[in-house]
Amino acid sequence: MENQKHTERSSSSGRRSLKRKLEEDLEDDRKVSSSSSSSQSSEDAHQDLAREVRTQVEILESSFSSSESDRASSKRAIHVLSEFAKNEEIVNVIVDCGAVPALVQHLQAPPHGSEGDGTHMPYEHEVEKGSAFTLGLLAIKPEHQQLIVDAGALPHLVNLLKRHRDAQNSRAVNGVIRRAADAVTNLAHENSSIKTRVRIEGGIPPLVELLEFVDSKVQRAAAGSLRTLAFKNDENKNQIVECSALPTLILMLRSEDTAIHYEAVGVIGNLVHSSPNIKKEVLLAGALQPVIGLLSSSCSESQREAALLLGQFAATDSDCKIHIVQRGAVPPLIEMLQSPDAQLREMSAFALGRLAQDAHNQAGIAHCGGIIPLLKLLDSKNGSLQHNAAFALYGLADNEDNVADLIKVGGVQKLHDGEFIVQPTRDCVAKTLKRLEEKIHGRILDHLLYLMRIGEKGIQRRVALALAHLCLPDDQKTIFIDNNGLELLLELLESTNLKHQRDGSVALCKLANKASSLSQVDAAPPSPVPQVYLGEQYVNNSTLSDVTFLVEGKLFYAHRICLLASSDAFRAMFDGGYRERDAKDIEIPNIRWDVFELMMRYIYTGSVDVNLDVAQDLLRAADQYLLEGLKRLCEYAIAQDISVESVSLMFELSEAFNALTLRNACILFILEKFDQLSVMPWYSHLIQRVLPETRSYFVRALSRANQADIRV
Repeated sequence: MENQKHTERSSSSGRRSLKRKLEEDLEDDRKVSSSSSSSQSSEDAHQDLAREVRTQVEILESSFSSSESDRASSKRAIHVLSEFAKNEEIVNVIVDCGAVPALVQHLQAPPHGSEGDGTHMPYEHEVEKGSAFTLGLLAIKPEHQQLIVDAGALPHLVNLLKRHRDAQNSRAVNGVIRRAADAVTNLAHENSSIKTRVRIEGGIPPLVELLEFVDSKVQRAAAGSLRTLAFKNDENKNQIVECSALPTLILMLRSEDTAIHYEAVGVIGNLVHSSPNIKKEVLLAGALQPVIGLLSSSCSESQREAALLLGQFAATDSDCKIHIVQRGAVPPLIEMLQSPDAQLREMSAFALGRLAQDAHNQAGIAHCGGIIPLLKLLDSKNGSLQHNAAFALYGLADNEDNVADLIKVGGVQKLHDGEFIVQPTRDCVAKTLKRLEEKIHGRILDHLLYLMRIGEKGIQRRVALALAHLCLPDDQKTIFIDNNGLELLLELLESTNLKHQRDGSVALCKLANKASSLSQVDAAPPSPVPQVYLGEQYVNNSTLSDVTFLVEGKLFYAHRICLLASSDAFRAMFDGGYRERDAKDIEIPNIRWDVFELMMRYIYTGSVDVNLDVAQDLLRAADQYLLEGLKRLCEYAIAQDISVESVSLMFELSEAFNALTLRNACILFILEKFDQLSVMPWYSHLIQRVLPETRSYFVRALSRANQADIRV
């Protein structure tokens, strides 16, 4: 916030010179053969420059008198030094050659000599103006600020600020006052001790007095200096206010001169920063309306400072927030959100963020069109701008009337998908989503369902996507089955638009997790049929065996009572009209020995470790013999190995053996791994294959009242 206009203006030519010199040095480095001669030439030039500077310094040191010839010599020498000082590269040379004490001496008029009668000083004010100007240029470099002050510059500069009191208004007087104010500005820039010294030397009262000076350039210079002195210096702030600066500053806010109202709003901004009492005084003095008026200024810097100041005002109390909105600040602030100037966007978002924390303002900001430009700012690569926009949206989300507006323009997707630069912004966005989630019930939910039924297709989809993330589990059937929300999400999966596909996948995945914890496949389901377990010791044990199986040419001993209790398939085998009923040895032609042994171990014990090597063959056997519990164990083991490359085959496997757990695991994997799968050439074909089963699962899951009973 601190004013740097003088610094920037004075050092621009120096920066250009530095750039040219760097380019020349680079070219010299490339020309190795000429490097030594170039170096010698550069050194010679430096020595010549130093000699010239010393010559001018010597002239100043020897010409401090009131004679016309000495005053003319001083004026010329100062002009030469000021021209040198415009180049930042030469500033150090000027200081090293002892120019500062000589220039400081010439900030005051010399005593009248015998040549004069005391009524007229040759080149009155011009020598002092040149000295102030040159010292201001030297002070642009922070390392020279204290040196200039220690040389005694401040008392002389303060005296120059008072010259109008003893002299008639003239261009020369105006010029010396303005250059003195500029010099004070550059000396105090980001230097807290010098700011304090200026106050101690009595510099603040004359600067405040100059705010009412007839010359607008002097007004600007005085305001610029006060702006710098007020920045982060409470004692200076208090003295500026005590000197009755506020009424004049507020009048300056209404000036048609953009440079004047820019400086005035800057001073007030620095005065109120972290100073609640001064902020109250400024508001009581009538600053609010003219500051709001500056939001429409043709000067972007004034607009920026006004928006920042309104944000500071809005932190005072709730009534002030309301007054700012009532007096017309919101439309221009929203217009500034769309400015090509990043700083304007940042400050307007800052102000709106503060205003949006008041319930009375939230609906008004949204009604004036604030939601969409704030959402767009979430894409910014500027962390502060992004955070200000997020904070404003957090405030708007607190108002029930804004929830539907945020959702129907895609605000929830923007908040979910955004890449937020700093952690406070991520935290703010998370709180905004939580705030929205807490409001999805009653009339707000009814409004959203209405939009999902009658709105245009884009709005319907955005509402369905938002509700998948925000709704309560108890409302899922109403939203997605009874009001067609599920079909809207499934349509997105079939879209040719990659973003639509991704949004649909993410929303369905969220919905699935809310509905029934699809992400976890039950590894130990309760046995569907009560059964007796004989125990591990009877597996392939001839003791009391009454049936044997022939597997891969080897006998496997078993017990009918255990098999009858295990599944309908074995009951049909031994109680039905099959030939195996009375057979002593039963041949098993299509199952490997190790697979059959694992199946029988499950029948005898109720549990078995399933590894991937045999999982698919064991699944086939469990399906053949209707062993649902074993099927679930096999599906769980297989599901752990689903990958981007294998998911299509796994889905086919689930269909071949009616493996519902595995099928649902494949569906969830496809939804979760959209980014990896969508780049595969067969992805669209896979989606078409799984879509019917995806629909069936969600219809089944969302239709059940007791979510804990949903089979994953």
